[in-house]
Amino acid sequence: MEGELKPMNAEQLRECGHRMVDFIADYYKDIENFPVLSQVQPGYLRQLLPGSAPVHPDTLEDVLDGFLGEMLSAGINMVGFSWITSPAATELEMIVLDWLAKALNLPDDFLSTGRGGGVIQGTASEAVLVVLLAARDKVLRKIGKDAIGKLVVYSSDQTHSALQKACQIAGIHPDNCRVLKTDSSTDYALSPESLSEAITHDLAIGLVPFFLCATVGSTSSTAVDPLLALGKITKSNGIWFHVDAAYAGSSCVCPELRHYIDGVEEADSFNMNAHKWFLTNFDCSILWVKDRSALIQSLSTNPEFLKNNASEKNVVVDYKDWQIPLGRRFRSLKLWMVLRLYGLENLQAYIRNHIKLARDFEELVAQDSRFEIVAPRKFSLVCFRLLSPQSDEDCANKLNRDLLDAANSTGKIYISHTVLSNKYTLRFAVGAPLTEERHVVDAWKVLQVEASNLLRTL
Repeated sequence: MEGELKPMNAEQLRECGHRMVDFIADYYKDIENFPVLSQVQPGYLRQLLPGSAPVHPDTLEDVLDGFLGEMLSAGINMVGFSWITSPAATELEMIVLDWLAKALNLPDDFLSTGRGGGVIQGTASEAVLVVLLAARDKVLRKIGKDAIGKLVVYSSDQTHSALQKACQIAGIHPDNCRVLKTDSSTDYALSPESLSEAITHDLAIGLVPFFLCATVGSTSSTAVDPLLALGKITKSNGIWFHVDAAYAGSSCVCPELRHYIDGVEEADSFNMNAHKWFLTNFDCSILWVKDRSALIQSLSTNPEFLKNNASEKNVVVDYKDWQIPLGRRFRSLKLWMVLRLYGLENLQAYIRNHIKLARDFEELVAQDSRFEIVAPRKFSLVCFRLLSPQSDEDCANKLNRDLLDAANSTGKIYISHTVLSNKYTLRFAVGAPLTEERHVVDAWKVLQVEASNLLRTL
């Protein structure tokens, strides 16, 4: 059945949508029959749900009579910033993120049953910001808050710009943000040697290395940093190690792709976006930490108007203390529904199909001698470009800019670009639920036609 997974068709969506509207309408019709304050005890939901995500899909009827997660969470407008405001929202988030952590084979340190746990952020940008703040405050508690000007952050030049923004917000001096150069010799992955050299240099001049952001599946070319080697360096230097797998993390539910996050056991925090490649509506960025107290110490507030017995007894999780805003939505509901309605087996097939389609496109490119593959394909992104007949780099870059514009102007496809080793590179990404093999073939035909038109004008 590999590759056969399809999202809901229009009629299924219409039927489920109608049932969802009925569910929400009935909820409001009968709302006065419910207690205003939930009557459950902490931990009640874990006793009612299984300990891991289903391998095979549940029926719509099994999943609370067929409601659609995002629609329901919007319809009942649940505000789950603390356990007391919505025990279900808090506890389902803990449970479903433990499910996904197990599906990814993450270390037990990231489970809510220990000192760590998962939390849903809005985006990977928020995820890296909150762990950067936790790491900053953790080190400043040791060396004094006035030492903030000495703190140093490390990343590769392929790391998402979200880290730069996080540093700006966190008050890290711009001169102390080390962006380490990568090249094709490591497939644009961060070299452990360059990290060690940078740390040694910074220590020698009295600075304080405290944070590394590594990437699994970089935005530009889906580069994968060597987590195990980098983790050993950070551990020996007391540096917080964050892994950004926003795009590629979803693929690691497939056993044959899990090796891309080997070494994650060395990380302090790990992030993936279920809204990128895991059939979950935006926004649903999942952050796991090994030590939730670091987050809580950095981000918690306890004003009088939020005090309650459950929180005061420290027997519950209050997710308001794991994030920037106070308010939060019931985002775990839609992820829980994805896991139950598809099952891990179908989600794996979904990801494998996208990778197969990208591999098919890669083969089409390789068969046309006018083009070249610029970076190795690891997931479902292909980096390629049209070669210049003149073998001139400036001409090649202009040619590919023109090809991008021409292809996108047709309205039939949309591709984006990056620059790798000074080469203007086109990026073909497969990731939409409705993409089929015929779409990939048609896209390649568009690119071939537009390439021919451009080469005729040279």
